Amino acid sequence: MTSALIFGMSGLDLTADERAFFREADPWGYIVFARNIADKAQLLRLTDRLREVSGRADVPILIDQEGGRVARLKEPVWRHPPPAAAFAGIYGRDVETAMEAAFLNSRLIAAELREVGINVSCSPCIDLLHEEGHGIIGDRALGSETNQIAELGRAVAEGLLDGAVLPVVKHIPGHGRARTDSHLELPEVATAHEELSRTDFVPFRSLSDMPMAMTAHVVYSALDPERCATLSSRVVHHVIRGEIGFDGLLMSDDVGMNALSGGFDERTHRALVAGCDVVLHCSGNMDEMQECLRGARKLDGEAARRAAAALDRIAPPSDFDAGKGAARLAHLMAGGTAIA
Repeated sequence: MTSALIFGMSGLDLTADERAFFREADPWGYIVFARNIADKAQLLRLTDRLREVSGRADVPILIDQEGGRVARLKEPVWRHPPPAAAFAGIYGRDVETAMEAAFLNSRLIAAELREVGINVSCSPCIDLLHEEGHGIIGDRALGSETNQIAELGRAVAEGLLDGAVLPVVKHIPGHGRARTDSHLELPEVATAHEELSRTDFVPFRSLSDMPMAMTAHVVYSALDPERCATLSSRVVHHVIRGEIGFDGLLMSDDVGMNALSGGFDERTHRALVAGCDVVLHCSGNMDEMQECLRGARKLDGEAARRAAAALDRIAPPSDFDAGKGAARLAHLMAGGTAIA
C-alpha cells in the first residue's frame, strides 16, 4: 500500500538504490528540483521512470514553478514566468487585466509542466505580504490585501487546473507575518487569533475548495504556543480543517527544513499524527528518506479519500494555443487591457 510520503531524488536519473527504495517505500508522490533537470527530453525520461517505478500512471509528480525566483524550469530551455508581485502590480491599475494575465501565465505553466510529465505545481502562494515579514515571501506574494490575493490566487489555481495540473495552495494558514525564514529557523508569530482570522486566513478560506494545500512551519502562539502548524493537531483540526474549512489533501512543507528538529522519523510521525495527510521530504538524501519511511504510515482512511479526490480533479486539458497565449500574456504585461 502507498506510503503517506512525497520524496525528492538526487540527480538527473534514478540510481539503482533509488529505484529499489522507491519500489519498497511506494511514496504517494515525488518532487523534482533544479538538480533533477537538464532539458525537456531528460526530464520527461525521469518522470516516465517515476511512473514506471510507482506502477501508477497518475502518480503525483510535483514541482515549485511559481515564477520569479521560485522557478525550477529555467531559461533558456523554458520561458521564465514573472513573479507573483507582477500581477499584484497590475491589479492595482486594472483588476480584469491582472486576472486574465495571472490565469494565462498559469495556463502556460501547466502546458510546460504537462509536456515533461509533471502534474502538480506547488502554487499559488497566497500568503499575505506584511511589512514586518521576512523576504522569503516578498515578491512571491500576490499582494497585501485579502480579496486581491484570493482573486488572483484563484486565477492562478484555475489556470493550472485548466491545463490538467493540480495546484497546491501555500503556506496554510499563512506565512506572511513570519519574521524569519523557516528554511533556516522556526518562526513565531504572536498575532492574536482574531486578527489572523480577519486577515491571513481569508485567502485560504476563499480557496478552501482547492484539491491540495501545504502547511507552514510557523508557530502561531495564539493558536498553539508549543508546536508549529505542521506539527499541531490544534492548528490542523481546529483552524485548517475547521475555521478555514479546507477538506483537500494537506501536505507538510519540507520536513528537511531547519524549522523542525528531531530525527526524520520523529518529524514525519509528528506531522502525520497532527493531521497532515502526506509528508514532504525534498533533499533526495537516502539516509533521511529511510528515516522518514520508518516514521510514516500507509495512506488510508480519510487521507486516502482526500488523495483520491485530489487526483480526480485532473481533467483533460482544454484546447489551448500556447503561442497565442504567450503573445497575449506579453501584451497584457506590457500594459494591454483585458478582453471585454
